[in-house]
Amino acid sequence: MTYQQSTPVASKPVKTSRAGRNLPAAIGVGAALGAIAIVVLFFAPMGWLAVLAVAMPIATHELGRRLREAGYDIPVLALLLGGQAMIWLTWPFGAPGLLGAYGATIVACMVWRLVGHAEHPVNYLRDVSAAVLIATWVPLFASFTALLIFQDHGGMRVFTVIVTVVFADIGGYTAGVLFGKHLMVPAISPKKSWEGLGGSLLFGVSAAVLSVTFLLDKPAWVGTPLGLMLVVTGVLGDLVESQVKRDLGIKDMGTLLPGHGGLMDRIDAMLPSAVAGWIVLTLLA
Repeated sequence: MTYQQSTPVASKPVKTSRAGRNLPAAIGVGAALGAIAIVVLFFAPMGWLAVLAVAMPIATHELGRRLREAGYDIPVLALLLGGQAMIWLTWPFGAPGLLGAYGATIVACMVWRLVGHAEHPVNYLRDVSAAVLIATWVPLFASFTALLIFQDHGGMRVFTVIVTVVFADIGGYTAGVLFGKHLMVPAISPKKSWEGLGGSLLFGVSAAVLSVTFLLDKPAWVGTPLGLMLVVTGVLGDLVESQVKRDLGIKDMGTLLPGHGGLMDRIDAMLPSAVAGWIVLTLLA
């Protein structure tokens, strides 16, 4: 039997964005996540707690794993259990339940790291500080959307925050690609430009005004401070994660979401924005 060597066939290159992402995959994953959020928030708002209860452990694990790879000793179990307590205790107790669960989680992390390494108590401050960062950044911030759920039109309030951050991201990306020339903080994020920030403000504030008016039936002016706050916190959230990844020497937090990286890479702007959204909507709407 003779064998004929096949001629290699050049595969069609995958279309990528300026950020080096698989653009079709990123769009598909983003659309799927958006569809899940819409279905839950519009038709079963209380189901948002279950969404958080699944998503936040994944994000916590991603961040904790990356830190462990860099030599940190992270009490992941305490963070996972504490994160669940933060989410679910908002149901009967609201903000006091969230605050109590957060405090208990921090205490558990402090004690675990101290007792578990009593013979070799090195890097205690470093490791506990990293644990506090994870507990604050992921489950605590995310649980502010749980607090929103229990307010009037809670599902629409959470959706308003999400859609504003998403459109701010779209506006920033579009303006950055078309007009971006002046970099904001090249040492942290070489792709972010001041022109992109302008696009984020335009799209984000517009989305906030429209959402507040038509979904929450509130005065349109409420959307202006809401949009401004969410754009600022969204950009800062993205920059914070970029700096953390630079410190750790990695590109992505994980590989769960094609075209995005890990879940943390997708929700980095959402997490601090959840806090800002709760503050503005609680005070003004």
